Parts: sequence; C-alpha cells; structure tokens
Amino acid sequence: MAEGWNTDTGEAVYRSQDPIKNLKIRIHLQRITSTSVLLQQIQEPGAEHGKNLLPLVTLASSRATAASSGYRPDDEEEAVIGWQEKLFSQFEYDLYQNEAACQSPLDRQYHQEILKLEKAGGRKNLRIFTYTDYDRYTNLEEHCQAVTNSVQEVPTYLADRMANVRRRRQDRRPMDGGGLKMRLITWEPSEEFIKNNHVINTPVQTMYIMGDLGPYGKLGRREQECVLCTIKVDSNGVITIKPDITASKGPYRIEMDGEKRELWKYTIENASVAVRPEEQEREQHMYKDLYIRHKEYLNSLVGSDFEMPAPGTLRLLVNGELVSAQGYEYDNLYVHFFLELPKRWLSPAFQQLSGVTQTCTTKTLDKESVAYFSYPFTFEAFFTQEDESEGSLPQWPVLYFEVLSLDFWQRYRVEGYGSLILPATPGQHVLTAPTWRPIELGTRCELRRFFIGGSPELEDITYVRVPGTLQGDRLSRFGFRTETTGSVTFNFYCIQQSRAFMESSAFRKRMQSVLDRLGGFSQQSSIHNVLEAFQRARRRMQHARESLPQDLINTTATSAVSSVLQSTA
Repeated sequence: MAEGWNTDTGEAVYRSQDPIKNLKIRIHLQRITSTSVLLQQIQEPGAEHGKNLLPLVTLASSRATAASSGYRPDDEEEAVIGWQEKLFSQFEYDLYQNEAACQSPLDRQYHQEILKLEKAGGRKNLRIFTYTDYDRYTNLEEHCQAVTNSVQEVPTYLADRMANVRRRRQDRRPMDGGGLKMRLITWEPSEEFIKNNHVINTPVQTMYIMGDLGPYGKLGRREQECVLCTIKVDSNGVITIKPDITASKGPYRIEMDGEKRELWKYTIENASVAVRPEEQEREQHMYKDLYIRHKEYLNSLVGSDFEMPAPGTLRLLVNGELVSAQGYEYDNLYVHFFLELPKRWLSPAFQQLSGVTQTCTTKTLDKESVAYFSYPFTFEAFFTQEDESEGSLPQWPVLYFEVLSLDFWQRYRVEGYGSLILPATPGQHVLTAPTWRPIELGTRCELRRFFIGGSPELEDITYVRVPGTLQGDRLSRFGFRTETTGSVTFNFYCIQQSRAFMESSAFRKRMQSVLDRLGGFSQQSSIHNVLEAFQRARRRMQHARESLPQDLINTTATSAVSSVLQSTA
C-alpha cells in the first residue's frame, strides 16, 4: 500500500466566477490498522487469482468480525463541508457549553448554537471539525507559520513582519477635515500604518478543516488536532486549497507520534453541485445583458458627439518621450527643448511648447556614456489651410533642443545643440538627432570651460537650422566653427485628425457600395469604357469647334454622339 500514498501535499490554485458559498468539500478520514488492511484485501474481488478466498456471508458479518477484533465506529468518518461551515470539535463543544467561559460575542453565538445541537440530539461529527475565518485558531495559525519543522528555527525579520499582517479588508476612515487637511507625508509612521500601507493588502478569507486523531474515548485534546485541509479565497475569485483535491490520486497519510504510531489516511473531493445546462445558459444571458448595460453606461459618459476639428483644419497630437542622450564629454546632463510652430500653425492657449528634463547621471554602455531620461511630453497643434488648391503642407513643426551639463559648483556648460522635424506620418517613430556646439580657437576657451564653466552659446537657438528672424534669401555661416558632440534619442507617437480623412473614407465606402450595386467587375469595365468613349467624343467635338465653321458645328456634334452610342452598344 505504500505505493498508493499521495505524497504531494503542496497547495493548488483555482479560479472561479461562481459564488464561493456553493463550494462543498467531502472529507473521508480512516484509521489504518492491521485488521482494516486485512479486511480490505479480503473484500477486494479477485485480489489473488487462483487461490481460495475466505467466504464472506454478508458485509455486516465482516463488520462484526472487525468489531470483535478492535474496529470502532470513530475509526472512519466522512463529512461534506460547505464554505465557512462551522463544525464543533469535542474541545469546543465542552468549552462553549459553559456560559461562563464565553467572553466575546462570537463565543456567546457558539454557546447558543451548541444549545440547539443539544436539543437536536448532539453533534453528528466525531473527529472531523472546522475552524472558520472568525475563530482564534485562524489568527494564530497565520501568525505562526514556520518554514521547516526544526525546533531551533528562528523566523527572519521579513517573515515575522509578513506573519503579523492580517490579509483582511481594512476599514479606511477618512481623516478629519476631508481632503484639504490630509497629510501627504507621515514623519512618524506607526506599526499599524506600515501594515496597512506598505504591504499588499488583498482581502483573503481562510478556513481550516481539522481532524481529531486522538485515541478512542479521549477526544478533545488540542495536541491531537491536525490540519487536514486549508482553504483560502480572496476577493478576485482565487481559491487556494492545500493539499490539493485527491481525485484519481491516492489518499494522504498522517502518522501520529507515540508508542502505537497510529496511521491515518484521508481523501479530499469536490462535492459541489454541478450547474445545470439551463442555469448556465441563463447565467450567460445575464452576464451578456450586464456587459451591454455597462457598455451603454460608458457610452453615456463619453457622449455621442465625437470631438472633431473645424473644417479645413488638421489636428496634430504628439505624445513624445525624450529617451536618452549619449556620447557627451561631461556628466550630469539635462535637456532644454521647445517646439517652433511655422506659419498657419496654432496651439491651444494652455499648451506648453517647451520643457526641461531632470538632471541625469550617465552610465557606461558599450564604451559610451549614456544618460537615460525617459522624460514624457505632449504637444498639440492645429494647421489651417488658407488656399484649398494647395495640396501639400508648406512647413512642419520643428523641435529644437540643447543639451547642458552641471559641474560640482552647479554651473552649466553647453554640450550641444540639435533639431529635428516632427514626423509627418501618424504612428510610432524613434528618431536620433546629432548635436554640435560652437567653439573658439585656442586652449583658453577649453580651460575656462573645464575650470570655471561656461562656453560659447547661441543667442537664438533657431540658428541651428534657419532662424525665424532671418530677413533675406541667404544665410551665411562663414567663419562659424563648431564641434560634433553626441546625440539625443526621441520616441514619438503621432496622431493626426481631420475631417478630410473621414470624408475620403466615407467617399471610398460610397463608391464601393455603388460598384457593388452595379454588379461586379464586368459592369465596372463597361462603365470605364463608356467614360473613355465619352472623353474621346468630347475631344473630337472641341477639335471640330476650333477647325470648322459655325454652321457645321451642330452636324459634327450629332455625328459624334451617334458614334459614341454605336461604340457602347
């Protein structure tokens, strides 16, 4: 029988959307002795083929034989237990019978329930009982969880802190004065504050199915109690059972200490009532109606009026990220950037078109110093087209930026200037822009830059490209000395919105529906033939008006129309 034991006592995790009150667990507990093993082998049909089996008259006679050889009624017990169903042990039954021992409201409630059991004939269970989530045993068990069975084990600081956290739903009371007087910083946090705010506090309910494995006639000793199954359910519908349901696996074994070293086995089964097909279908319809109502509720919050730009206006929304800067000489970098809107571009009044990142130290990556900013920004702008005949956008917004560094005395140096044009197509774009900085001849400028900070700067950062204040047709940079420095990486998510996109899409849909109604590719080709023949006839009529006298124009037009009708027929 040793090969039939189930030694996997780890926990199993299940997820269910049904109410947890429908959960039923069947526990079958049995003591294993030499007599019970012999009876089990005798009752198995065909246990040993080819040999004479002992004759059994009836099952009752076998039970009588077992009783005469030491079999007792409490050696085997089976119980079906619901979620948070309370089954009293012999110890609790004797304790709560005395009203003087009841101190808490829960104790007095148990006293009333035991009085009802007395009137009904006593408790039905003998060895199998339960501890619910409200019992004191549940709190002690959660606080005294050990990793090993060693007596000298000392829990670590983290294990001790986690064991003292009751994973329950905390009652968060608002502070006096509402949100205006709420303290943002707690300078002296208490132990309860740390438990409630610095640990994941998922509400969990626990239930223990216990077994009283004491000797016959001596039940009710706390040292003889043993945990058969632990069930935990959180607010997300996750059910944790330890040990797992046996199903087709063998039973679990419990070996008691002492001189007799009694051996017990037990099985765990799921005794929940299966949902009938009509109930399951009704539940699915109910969930479907619930989802439809929730969708309608969300639509009512959003509204039916979709925000659209004015006719003839293009809306550009850019969600960007300044990812990193690499290849610069000094450390402690930060970036100042702003967006320049060309002619006929506008931005909302609340929109900020500039920004400054945080100061970031560099790290070495592939023999190059890289500063990771991950600085997000958002730009929104509108383009209004004045001339409808103009097919393309004349200019696109330009993003200018300069990279600076801070020294020990909080003095800044210019590390580089750069610019890039925002992507003209919607979607995600990753762009890396090189930078440069102005320099002076000689070592004096570099010494001043190293010791006391400062370096040549641009009065107008738009000089990186073509400055907006330029007057004239030419820009000369003769004699302007620069030095190539590092590069800056940007990540853009661009969205474009315009009524023209919707109108063109609707026009394509209308054309497709018209072509479908006309009936296939054969009719499409005939339509194209008619249009081409009409264009040829029109050109012939225009040529006839130019080359022939006025009195012959009507005759030529009539012949051209008749030729078109003949060709299409």
